Amino acid sequence: MEWRLLEGVPGEDVRRLLSVARRRAFRKGEVVFHQGDAADSLHLVSKGRFAVRVRTPLGEHATIAIRAQGDSFGEMAIVGRGAKRSATVEALEESETFCVGDTDFHRLRREHPAVDELLIDFLADEVRMLNARLLEALYVPVERRVVRRLAELARLYAEGEGEVVIPLTQEELAGLAGATRATVNQVLRAQQEQGLVELRRGKTIVLDRAALDARAR
Repeated sequence: MEWRLLEGVPGEDVRRLLSVARRRAFRKGEVVFHQGDAADSLHLVSKGRFAVRVRTPLGEHATIAIRAQGDSFGEMAIVGRGAKRSATVEALEESETFCVGDTDFHRLRREHPAVDELLIDFLADEVRMLNARLLEALYVPVERRVVRRLAELARLYAEGEGEVVIPLTQEELAGLAGATRATVNQVLRAQQEQGLVELRRGKTIVLDRAALDARAR
């Protein structure tokens, strides 16, 4: 099992880190932690998928990212002491993580200074992604944003060739695209009429990934 956050760390050291980590299992819909909670650990996703959600100024929750096997979340807990969780993370299905305490990760950083460079690169990538999403929100039409998020989710949920089932509600897709549910429904129905997707209760089935990718460009 490999994680993007730990790319370049010797396998022996990764195994030692995992040996002191807590293996956590989550049911569908179970919250890992809430926005505003004290941050003292990070999670390495070993199975399943998680939604990262934040509270909007209107008091609602918007899904801003999906984390899957090989990803991580809670990294800000290892940047500084006394941090608070910046988002709520919830399991979208039966999922598992390795929960690494900040003390154990700080020890890895001390023993292997190169880990700091990996951490900086990782966080820089996250900032670049957020900047790209901000530019999209300002300059890319909402219809294309919806299609782009759908194409990304199709890659995330794909299991080989053929149809891809995305088990997210239109409300969750709206949060990822920075759109309203009504707009997402309109865009999805247009794609359905053209044979790219099929809409079902609580899920979207992508029928033609190649055509969807072409629309997302």
